[in-house]
Amino acid sequence: MSKHPQSLFGSRLRTARIRAGLPQDRLGVLIGLDEGCSSARISRYETGTHEPPFETAKSLAAALGIPAAYFYCVSDELADIILESHDLSVDELINVLEWLRHLKQAHVSQ
Repeated sequence: MSKHPQSLFGSRLRTARIRAGLPQDRLGVLIGLDEGCSSARISRYETGTHEPPFETAKSLAAALGIPAAYFYCVSDELADIILESHDLSVDELINVLEWLRHLKQAHVSQ
């Protein structure tokens, strides 16, 4: 029987791991866990039984090629924005930020 994530962190971790095509044990090994316990540890994070320390979350994010902030976004839309903007250059991020500020100002002015 498959366990479903019970925490926001766990849900986002599971989604990112599956997107990356990594099994739990491989992800655990990539962040330095012993091969014998890596699957169980990642499973505990995904089910919400345990939440990793932030340093471990950063390691998980690096192994998955995503920003750690993705794990903590309450809004799915904001999480998607973070994923989409992760690989942008600084100049591109500045352009996106300026566009968002303009959009927000236009909304406030209405």
